[in-house]
Amino acid sequence: MTEKSLAEIQREVDAYISQFKEGYFSPLALMARMSEEVGELAREVNHYYGEKPKKADEAENTVEMELGDILFILSCFANSLGIDLTEAHNKVMHKFNTRDADRWTRKNAEQ
Repeated sequence: MTEKSLAEIQREVDAYISQFKEGYFSPLALMARMSEEVGELAREVNHYYGEKPKKADEAENTVEMELGDILFILSCFANSLGIDLTEAHNKVMHKFNTRDADRWTRKNAEQ
């Protein structure tokens, strides 16, 4: 599979959503969908890594698919608000690289 940039993912999601008259959901509805998907991810993580085994009749979902659902909803959310996820990522990385520059022990500092 070919790698995609965040911009390509956002464009692909927009092309998909643009096919439908309903378009993007409202920010509040998207927030509810995001919360729902994060809950489904938590359930899968608990099944695979926690103490709660999956019931025999439960649907076969995976952590990968749940993360994919979150990425889709995140892209919808950003697109609906005109947010460039690449720019948002760059700003967040700058924040972490400056604010938290000395917060954690770097691997190369242990040598």
